[in-house]
Amino acid sequence: MKLDISKKVIWVAGHLGLAGSSIVRRLDSEDCQVIFASKKEVNLLDQTLVENFVKKNKPDVIINAAGRVGGIMANIKYPVEFLYENLMIQSNILRSAYDNNVKKLLFLGSSCIYPANSEQPMKEECFMKGELEKTNEYYALAKIVGIKLCNAYRKQYGCNFISVMPTNLYGPNDNFNEETSHVPAALICKFHKAKIQHLEEVVIWGNGEVLREFIHVDDFADACVFLLKNYSDEQIINIGTGVDIRIKDFAKKIKKVVDFKGKISFDAAKPAGVKRKLLDISRLTQLGWHPKIDLNEGLTKYYDWFLSNEDVLRR
Repeated sequence: MKLDISKKVIWVAGHLGLAGSSIVRRLDSEDCQVIFASKKEVNLLDQTLVENFVKKNKPDVIINAAGRVGGIMANIKYPVEFLYENLMIQSNILRSAYDNNVKKLLFLGSSCIYPANSEQPMKEECFMKGELEKTNEYYALAKIVGIKLCNAYRKQYGCNFISVMPTNLYGPNDNFNEETSHVPAALICKFHKAKIQHLEEVVIWGNGEVLREFIHVDDFADACVFLLKNYSDEQIINIGTGVDIRIKDFAKKIKKVVDFKGKISFDAAKPAGVKRKLLDISRLTQLGWHPKIDLNEGLTKYYDWFLSNEDVLRR
């Protein structure tokens, strides 16, 4: 069932984040009205405030890009927040969407919902077929509940709620906090800091041998809008590039982009996560969508944005 989003009112929850801000930029080229709610306007942990916002603004579509996110260090340090806050935010948004007859909702999951021992690349059918990776299991559990809740509303009330599973994102408005950032932002910060301080070495967590997939957030946003228009099924759907890279090689690419002249070393005593995490995107490509931004091009644009916004990021 296709959805014409022209003239529709679309609420992007989490519009200031990496994913949400990119989806907002992508929707600028569509004939629709995008609405936002700042944290001061609506605390997404408060069901009443969320309900009142949706009731007042009457969105036709909701994209839930809001939530507590972070890298390995943050997931290990704050398991309660990663589980509780994500459960509350998504439950409040989904309930309000149902209560106010929202035509369609797109829920952002995560590739970490797949079992640690999944076959590679990971097909959507791998979902719920094994134990989760321990370094981010609480975040994954919250996202799994969100997926199941979408399906529950679909099953019980016929709600058109869909769930997409992005691979690792990078791009404008990423989180560059050293304690909570994901791999791409963490490495940009490390290499940039080492460059300006004239350090001789950058130390990276893990042995560098794990494989990860990365997609530029603008490609991801384009896929979300494509699926919003063209996909209406209870089955989760992966969004990625279908190509992965060793962290060791990924680090070398960022080193080159930043133009850091020192050496790279790896701290194998630190956690690195599962050996490989690659998404099977054949379901998405069969629908007619394909990624467009090459990794080298994407990382260059990424660092350019970082340099242009460095003063703001330091605040």
